Amino acid sequence: MATVTHVGETHRNPRRWWALGALVASMLVLGFDTTILNVALPTMAGQLGATTSQQQWMADAYVVVFASLMLPAGLLGDRFGRRRMLVTGLVIFLAGSVLGALADDVNWVVAARTVMGVGAALVMPLAMSVLPSLFGPAERTRAVGVVSAASALGLPLGPIIGGWLLNHFWWGSVFLINVPMVAIGVAACVFLLPETSDPASPRVDVLSTVFTATGLGALIYAIIEAPDRGWGDPLVLTLSGLAVVLIGVLVLRERKVERPMLDMELLTHRGFLLNATAATLVMFVLSGLMFVLPPYLQAVLGNDAFGTGLRMLPMMGGLMVAARGAQPVVARFGSRAVVCAGLVVLAFAALLGSRTSVHDGYGFTALWLSVAGLGFGFSVVPSMDGALGALPADRAGSGSGLLMTLRQVGGAIGIALLGSLLAGAFRDRLDVTGLPAPLGRTAGESVVAAHLVAAKTGSARLVDSANASYLHGMSLVLLVCGIAALATALLAAALLPDTPTARRTEGGGTPAVAPTTVDAGE
Repeated sequence: MATVTHVGETHRNPRRWWALGALVASMLVLGFDTTILNVALPTMAGQLGATTSQQQWMADAYVVVFASLMLPAGLLGDRFGRRRMLVTGLVIFLAGSVLGALADDVNWVVAARTVMGVGAALVMPLAMSVLPSLFGPAERTRAVGVVSAASALGLPLGPIIGGWLLNHFWWGSVFLINVPMVAIGVAACVFLLPETSDPASPRVDVLSTVFTATGLGALIYAIIEAPDRGWGDPLVLTLSGLAVVLIGVLVLRERKVERPMLDMELLTHRGFLLNATAATLVMFVLSGLMFVLPPYLQAVLGNDAFGTGLRMLPMMGGLMVAARGAQPVVARFGSRAVVCAGLVVLAFAALLGSRTSVHDGYGFTALWLSVAGLGFGFSVVPSMDGALGALPADRAGSGSGLLMTLRQVGGAIGIALLGSLLAGAFRDRLDVTGLPAPLGRTAGESVVAAHLVAAKTGSARLVDSANASYLHGMSLVLLVCGIAALATALLAAALLPDTPTARRTEGGGTPAVAPTTVDAGE
């Protein structure tokens, strides 16, 4: 027999912290996989002959599917049980990981990442939508910080373990390592997480799901292909136009539906809209940075995969410190001040990083990476919590799904747009004078490919040109990241509502969380 439990009753249940442990285990799987692939990309590019655009697709196939399916996945969890769908998502993620480990060319890797994206789409929004049903306003910031810290903990573990695996085994081992991680996540969900649902949530709209996936896919494809084909290329223009039409039709369709899957009305809530915008732009910056950093550490600075993972720790350390310390700082100064300060720190780190030169040692990189981690943590945790706290009483599930969808769209566009900027700048600056045309084209595909061509031809000049060209492209990417973070900070300072934790615990102004069905005896 099921009972309906409101958040005011649920958050006093001592099992809520054990349930949070299950969510932490699930999020750890996703955080771990995010960075383990970034470290593996340079190695995979060399062994599979992947171009920069193909590397972007190996990263973006996952993110596009992730973003496209997150809203319907969240609704499936609301209707059929969040724990059940979380476990299903982890199992699908496991199947994609096994497929990736067995892949022998780029296309199969992209297919595996697509399957993994389907699984991740079930895990991420449901993990976040469970939080409001488990924790009241006084504890939600802490819970969001713990879940964010879990994702952050996966980030440094990914490069370190992934680097060790790449140094001792074949690149497919970075997929196979997900097997024990997923097993832990499934066991934690089955034994620790109570089953919750919201049978009154909207039904999954298949046509809207198709519009979302096709529109985002067309947009990302156009951005990735533009550096090679040119922005005026007929295919790029056609895909861009198709993306605009499909997304426009999606918005119009959802506005006319009585119970929409994509609840556009949520964007009229100022607190939700502005906090979600801040979190999305932070993901834009983070995804772009995580894409450009490993090739620099591995190809330009000459570290192996394990050394690359170790050298990414300063950013992860800063992120974890900030995620842990966000709650007391927000309680004292208010969320608006903390979000703005975090974004300014992030902008400073990116602009500092854009000054990196070929002759700088790792010490300078470690400095701005540490600062960037702090900026990420202090901006994303309070903005996520502010968005969740601004949700109306009957829209916690759909709002969580929309929030996570926006974040993943920001990440996908960050990888596509900033990766394309990097690829174009690298190719334009690279000096391939004296090389046969086929080798010149190969060298222009990526800094890893340029180093392989240089090793084959014995050209030290090509190595120097490749390193300088990559640093030029990376500097442009970091400059754009810094400007985007600074603009977001100014927007937040002017418009973001101020919601200190202390104020939200007083009652009265805090939105209630939607009633949630909880299985009796769980």
